[in-house]
Amino acid sequence: MIVEPNDGGYLARCPGIQGAFAEGDTIKEAIFNCVDVVKMIADYRAERGGPLGIQEIELTAELQLAVSIPIGVA
Repeated sequence: MIVEPNDGGYLARCPGIQGAFAEGDTIKEAIFNCVDVVKMIADYRAERGGPLGIQEIELTAELQLAVSIPIGVA
């Protein structure tokens, strides 16, 4: 997940998942909002029997952050 300053707030995005981005007034809020978006994407695709669409994700040593995203597999 990448979090960047954006118009007086923050933008969190998951480059490996198409459409996974969200804004927030704080870093924490942007992260939580983005996690919610990822959950919605996973639920939507699971309902339709489609893949999650996760692409290759590059990890860097700049900042380490672990976010657990509970998803069900049908």
